[in-house]
Amino acid sequence: MAFGKAPKEPFGTAVGSLVERATFGSLQTEEWGQFMHICDVINATEEGPKDAVKALKKKLSKNCNHKEIRLTLSLLDMCMQNCGPRFQSLIVKKDFCKDKLVKLLNPRYNLPIDLQERILTFIMTWARGFQGMVDVTEVKEVYLELLKKGVEFPSSDTSKGGPKIGKLYSELDMAKMNVRVMSSILKENVPGSENPDDMNLLQKLYKTCRMMQERIMELLVTVENEDVIVELIQVNEDLNNVLLGHERKQPSAPSSDLLDLSTDSPSPVAAVLGTDPAASQLPGPTASKNKLQSPHYYEIMEFDPLAPTEVIYEEIDAAMLKPEVEKNSGC
Repeated sequence: MAFGKAPKEPFGTAVGSLVERATFGSLQTEEWGQFMHICDVINATEEGPKDAVKALKKKLSKNCNHKEIRLTLSLLDMCMQNCGPRFQSLIVKKDFCKDKLVKLLNPRYNLPIDLQERILTFIMTWARGFQGMVDVTEVKEVYLELLKKGVEFPSSDTSKGGPKIGKLYSELDMAKMNVRVMSSILKENVPGSENPDDMNLLQKLYKTCRMMQERIMELLVTVENEDVIVELIQVNEDLNNVLLGHERKQPSAPSSDLLDLSTDSPSPVAAVLGTDPAASQLPGPTASKNKLQSPHYYEIMEFDPLAPTEVIYEEIDAAMLKPEVEKNSGC
């Protein structure tokens, strides 16, 4: 004999059935009165928020009907604006904002650009919080992961002064990689018995890191996004440590000639390490020229919007070190 109640089907609850009917693909447009009624039911019942979220999840799961997705996003937007923290706190969890919403950016759904932008706007807006009433830790993590992947959000309000946040994170990842390589060379080469190839690469890395540090200092003045500022400060500290380590071993390390940030022509360092200042142009407003032209945001994310970045950079490390530091190729 079975004990306990069987879990209800998402559309089998009072609010779930309302969500299903309000988002049928056969509807011509949003029924705003019905949407508001759903908000009232969510607010008035104990199980309303949980049941509504379950129904919304089912409606968005593996759904390729663009009309139904559009209606569901409109309903979700109204609910987020008119329902309280009990509902909002469930929506900003990863199992909804990442596993349901962000997954819709996968190419198999082929979402129109306006729906992609709407999803990204939701993520960005929710990550900025609800006046301290809702814990946005998880959606904030999703937002930062997307930024690091290079996703360009519809709004440019995340920073002032021109730099695109996604491109900025990409440059910071390159800086971190250079710090790792430079630290490894410094540890492995004892003064007096240095490997000439290592020293040649070290000088190039030193110059590149000095240039990156200059750019970070410029960005710290213009960027207003707190999370980005924290990241900039950390990377700057790492750069400081590795540069000081090099200068202690090389008292005559180049200085003024290595701070030339001219973008008139690519430098040898840029050619070797992929950090041509003319190509990135992070500090200046001209970065907007590189605005994503593709109609699909997911196309710059290798199909999975939140795929791990570690493997990508491990491959970069291997490709970069193989010709110059052969002894580290197995790391």
